[in-house]
Amino acid sequence: MTVRYFVDTNVLVYARDSGEPAKQPVAAEWLNYLWKSRSGRLSLQVLQEFYNIVTRKLQPGLPTDQARADIRDLMEWKPAEVDSTILMAAWRIEDRFGLSWWDSLIVAAAQKLDCQYLLSEDLQHGQQIDALTIVNPFQTSVPS
Repeated sequence: MTVRYFVDTNVLVYARDSGEPAKQPVAAEWLNYLWKSRSGRLSLQVLQEFYNIVTRKLQPGLPTDQARADIRDLMEWKPAEVDSTILMAAWRIEDRFGLSWWDSLIVAAAQKLDCQYLLSEDLQHGQQIDALTIVNPFQTSVPS
């Protein structure tokens, strides 16, 4: 069975953020591993957030054609769409774990895609949410 890693927006952004010289190579190393192992997963929500941040908030930002090319590449990971199943699961996660709405949607999408790990620095490293483990990629080495 392939171990699946759901990638939160911040990891994708750091891989493109030259203003974060300590985090950029770590995020890039994780993404390289996920491409090689074919174990990366994400959602359309993550891709939408990524596009908005890298084209409008990063300084310097990415040109739109480069951000769009990144997203076209990441579409190979068959991102989860927010549907009624994810929406209702996110409500349960929000109520049960007290996460923000947007984080609850991320967790619900990761669970729907049968991911074992969620790579994010926005949630508590090591936290278990049912069968999903939160991993801060900046505190954990890429598997060998």
